[in-house]
Amino acid sequence: MDSVLTMDSPTTTDESLITLTENAAERLGSILDQKGMKDTHGLRVFVKGGGCGGMQYGMTFEDNFSEDDTIYESHGMRVVVDPTSFFYVKGASVDYVDNLMGGGFHIDNPNATSSCGCGSSFRTDGAASATEGGAGCGA
Repeated sequence: MDSVLTMDSPTTTDESLITLTENAAERLGSILDQKGMKDTHGLRVFVKGGGCGGMQYGMTFEDNFSEDDTIYESHGMRVVVDPTSFFYVKGASVDYVDNLMGGGFHIDNPNATSSCGCGSSFRTDGAASATEGGAGCGA
């Protein structure tokens, strides 16, 4: 794909990209393999309003890319982010954790000034607080 950036692309820096840990990339790659979508889809990471922190993370597999998207690879996985979401999650890291309480993906976001207890929502400086219109965890 012509629009895929590599980690050493001159149009972006490693610090501004959303990185995947090797564990997350392996887990995501396995899911894409099972669904027969590894060659056509990438992981779209996005942010939307909601959750008790005011903003909520989202991830989905995507094969419809916009020319405004930032697209690059991390550990062999294509990562796709729209410009608005990129502003809120640049520099974040996605990991896959499997423990006694269950497994799941976790986003470590350096832009978050506070996070929900469940880890799926967050707040940045200047964002509305949960009492100003946020919903409950995962809402």
